[in-house]
Amino acid sequence: MEKPDKSANTEPTFTNTTARITPFGNVIGFSAAKKRGHGSRSWIKIDQHGNAKVMELDKATIMRDCSLPSRDLRLLDPLFIYPSTILGREKAIVVNLEQIRCIITSEEVFVMNSLDGSVMQYKTELCNRLQMSKDHADILPFEFKALELTLELTCTSLDAQVKELTSEIRPVLDELASSISTLNLERVRRFKGNLLGLTQRVQKVRDEIEHLMDDDGDMAEMYLTEKKERMEDDMSHDSDIEKEDVDVVLPSAKWLSKSAPVSPVAPISPAAPTTGPPKLQRAYSSITRSSKHGSFTTTSSQREDIVQLEMLLEAYFVFIDHTLSKLSSLKEYIDDTEDLINIKLANIQNQLIQFEVLLTAATFVATIFAVVAGIFGMNFQASVFDNPFTFNYVLLISGVSCGILYFCFLIYFKRKKIFPV
Repeated sequence: MEKPDKSANTEPTFTNTTARITPFGNVIGFSAAKKRGHGSRSWIKIDQHGNAKVMELDKATIMRDCSLPSRDLRLLDPLFIYPSTILGREKAIVVNLEQIRCIITSEEVFVMNSLDGSVMQYKTELCNRLQMSKDHADILPFEFKALELTLELTCTSLDAQVKELTSEIRPVLDELASSISTLNLERVRRFKGNLLGLTQRVQKVRDEIEHLMDDDGDMAEMYLTEKKERMEDDMSHDSDIEKEDVDVVLPSAKWLSKSAPVSPVAPISPAAPTTGPPKLQRAYSSITRSSKHGSFTTTSSQREDIVQLEMLLEAYFVFIDHTLSKLSSLKEYIDDTEDLINIKLANIQNQLIQFEVLLTAATFVATIFAVVAGIFGMNFQASVFDNPFTFNYVLLISGVSCGILYFCFLIYFKRKKIFPV
């Protein structure tokens, strides 16, 4: 029996047993699900010169280049809803403020690409500012420029939303105060829900900025450019020290070999006196003094530089706090309107109760008149019916008695201040 030629089979074969076909004709298997779970996302890369470029990057590449854990990237995932967060890491600043999700390094900014207007505005504004600052002296480092623009756009966007909500809700509240209707109550209820959500978002941004201002360690972590320059200086300093050590050790080794042989078996104790030339001791003492002096100057300069970032954060903290105060005032205005509506409804209810009391008193008086009429309407023999004017006397006496009784009720209600008469 001739075996079929495998090379002639041009149809694809799926070795994945878990593959399935979607209603649209697409085949999804384990490999597709794995690729979908660890797929690339679109990022906008902006460098120090204001050049923007759209790139496809996966999580592993970003984690490796920016030295970030996966939980920090999870904060930037648009599929999840996380509150506003600003995190300072070793080589990057992770920012999640409203619609702007980005990773700021000392040289680049990676903004998660989106069709939202805030992202496009951030990209355009940052590129323009970086290109305009080429010919000027840089007062702020690159990471602070990117962070400042993020805070500026976020605070401005929230303040604009607060102004828009205020302009929409105040006419409705004024109309509701003048005329209470179901439609106006429903509109106010919807606006109040929007106000609550907006207040929570503004409060979270304010708390995040306040948390950064209260923690000097977090602010120090955000000096990415300074940390990078310090690391480069340390590396160059270490290389210079290694060269000096080589230059010092080689002549000392020659001097030792000429003076006395060294046993290869005897251990060298750290407490043993040094018999080499004094150059090595002077080099070691100078290195120790320079390292101590460098650590002290770094600590003092770091404390001074934190003031720069603290002033930057304080400016936007005052701005967002003012926005939060607007929301608080608007909420108080809504509460005052609700109190006014409740007072009006209570007044209307009191008027209905007063009218009901008057009707009840009138019904009682009319019931007495009806009792008299019922008594004289019975079928019995009496001498009263022989006089033709008796019926008129009964009507007159009953009516005057009922009127006097009703007037007595009114006087009683007035004295008890149940309602003004």
